[in-house]
Amino acid sequence: MDGSDSSYREMGAVLDSPLHGDVLDLILSHVPLVDLVPASHVSRSWSSSVASSLHHLNRPKPWLVVHTQGRRSNSTVAVHAYDPRSGIWVKVVDLGLPTMKHFSAIRSSNSSLMYALSPSRLSFSVDPLNLTWHHVAAPSIWRVDPVVALVGSRIVVAGGACDFEDDPLSVETFDLGTSVWSACRPMPSILKDSSASTWLSVAVDQSRMYVMEKGSGVTYSYDPERQEWSGPYDLKPDESVYHSVIVFSGDKLILVGLTGSAENFKSLKLWGVRSDLQEVEEIAEIPAELGEDLKGQCSGVPSIAVCAGSDFMYIHSPSRPENVVWYDMAAATDGVDCRSKCEWGSVRNAAMTGMERMVFTCASVGVAELEAALAAGNRRFKVKERSPLLTH
Repeated sequence: MDGSDSSYREMGAVLDSPLHGDVLDLILSHVPLVDLVPASHVSRSWSSSVASSLHHLNRPKPWLVVHTQGRRSNSTVAVHAYDPRSGIWVKVVDLGLPTMKHFSAIRSSNSSLMYALSPSRLSFSVDPLNLTWHHVAAPSIWRVDPVVALVGSRIVVAGGACDFEDDPLSVETFDLGTSVWSACRPMPSILKDSSASTWLSVAVDQSRMYVMEKGSGVTYSYDPERQEWSGPYDLKPDESVYHSVIVFSGDKLILVGLTGSAENFKSLKLWGVRSDLQEVEEIAEIPAELGEDLKGQCSGVPSIAVCAGSDFMYIHSPSRPENVVWYDMAAATDGVDCRSKCEWGSVRNAAMTGMERMVFTCASVGVAELEAALAAGNRRFKVKERSPLLTH
């Protein structure tokens, strides 16, 4: 779907047919989300049917957005998105981002933030389809692998300093309202040997950042408003867990952990984390066949990466990103035991084309977000392939 006038004329050609009400709603429930944008402009009744179909029959689900960047040339960026509602991969073409050529390696954090950090500036994007990139001066301390997170109206940059810097635990925040960097209280000393995004998992809510050592489960929370660190908390469920990450799914903090060992993967489990970080409770375990998808042709799964939006979660192994496992815990929000009712599944990663770096985010995308992208004039969406959700 490219938003051209021909798309609207094609939709308008069927106006004389007796499609209306529940029948039209049902038909539209099978139409890919990217094609519902022109459909919603056909007439008022069609616009109403699009809204009704999305609300009652086939609700949008968070998209998996995959940015691929050349390892030799940071200026080469391609974007693909998977829409689980429609079961299609979409290629996002004509990015129209001339400043992208100046980026260093792009990265993602806490599911939705994309950023690139160089010695001279920090570039970041927070909207679902990354229509807008903001460019600000770099923090005063040069960092190669920091934890970066957006907490409320502040971007927190912590740890990851270069070897020649004095304090590997230093923290700086950028206030989006005043456009000013501020030095803050450093990270706790216990994180001195792991104060980098390679070793720390990060999750955020509206007021706090949570950082957890992926190996030990040692966790701290940080309030940038008060510049206060709290912890440590022990989130490691038991000794069988050798690697874990944290992510917010909706308003609930979830721990996703691998059991066994890096060389002999046994299973993947999810635990809900109590709000005071004092206790975790197992809520789900991956079906065995999907665990095989994570392993691929190997016996081990060294690590995982997770991104989530609302009650939908995507999980993959960075060393083998050809398969992405998804988990829909929507049933849990209705008080149902999600170990038996929530759905697991997998989808093949259609963004893989070679040896590029891959950056995964999760975005809540609906008709409004697609319309905004088309109105900006620098995005078009081309259906690449159908890849229906494989449920288990």
